[in-house]
Amino acid sequence: MSEHIPSGSKRAASAAIRMALTEDRSQESLMRDQLSAEGIHAAAVDFGGEFISSVSRMIERAVVAAKREGLISSTHAEEGAVAGAAREALSQIMNKAIGLNVGGKIGIARFEDHVGVCIYFGIGLLHLNEIAIGLGHRVF
Repeated sequence: MSEHIPSGSKRAASAAIRMALTEDRSQESLMRDQLSAEGIHAAAVDFGGEFISSVSRMIERAVVAAKREGLISSTHAEEGAVAGAAREALSQIMNKAIGLNVGGKIGIARFEDHVGVCIYFGIGLLHLNEIAIGLGHRVF
């Protein structure tokens, strides 16, 4: 019986989720090394602020982190793929977050020509927090 190998989409998305769920920089580094051994390039970046005013900054931070870690080059296609995946991830959780403060982490992963972006955050209202996760994927 042959071993099932997940598709590129699934590998990139899974890696992005794992990066977004890391607790701190040292855990990020360990996860990045583990994923690298699997042929997956990954990055993560923290963010926080009022949701509506932070949307463009979150997308920008995802693109900058992906470029900084060598996941993508400075081409329109690659930057657009990360920005589009980040926007998709944000759109999945927008209804929960509008008008509230959010804080968390963005995980970005690339496997071959697949890129996944996971946005994991807490949505704050006084001392009551909701947790949300959004996931986007693009191919370039």
